Amino acid sequence: MRRVDPRNSGPPAPPPTEGPSDPGTVHRVVVVDDHELLRTGTRRILEDAPGFSVVGEAGDGEAALQVIKETEPEVVLVDIRLPTINGIDLARRIGTDFPKIKVLILTAYDDENYVRAALAAGVTGYLLKTMPADDLIRSIEAACDGSNPIHIQPSGRGEKGDSQGRDQSHLTVREQEVVRLVSRGMANKAIARQLAISPRTVEGHLNHIFDKLGIASRTELVHFALANSLFGRDQPASTDPVP
Repeated sequence: MRRVDPRNSGPPAPPPTEGPSDPGTVHRVVVVDDHELLRTGTRRILEDAPGFSVVGEAGDGEAALQVIKETEPEVVLVDIRLPTINGIDLARRIGTDFPKIKVLILTAYDDENYVRAALAAGVTGYLLKTMPADDLIRSIEAACDGSNPIHIQPSGRGEKGDSQGRDQSHLTVREQEVVRLVSRGMANKAIARQLAISPRTVEGHLNHIFDKLGIASRTELVHFALANSLFGRDQPASTDPVP
């Protein structure tokens, strides 16, 4: 016990504290991946960054729900391919049972069907495991700040990071219609029938859209639709099953 000198008129100085004064500044994260090596690597990346704490990890969907219940994280990083409950269904369960928690898909799969299913499940963002460590940190911070972090570079072209920074105002009304239909999983011929135009005209619109947004694929375009509220609540995305 510290003894106070009665001759000292002022109160004793408080002992020094470690870490941020406001515990709310620490982002609490749970990592869910069935590969232990990848979980360990992700944990090290996050714990080496200021303001992050990995409060739990799990190797399958059922275990993840228990860990989340026990640790109450702010963010959960979820792989798509998981035992017991796949990542898409897990994201949906988290959204229902823990609506305040943000779910980021972190996967090796740059697949349009997975992206659409993840968006329909209500994820906050969709990230690839090939992204640099600094971008992973920034993406989690963006999610905590209310953004929809994106990181898709399937062909080496396009922008790195958050597609929310791309300006949709450069798109015409017809081009925005094409974006919405692509995000619903419709092929060019189906889009052409829907809009009463030719498939060649649809291809032309897509080329213009890609050039304007600086993206390289339909997968990135689905991400853009999510980040810019072009997904269409009345026209939900396809929820193809995840094997």
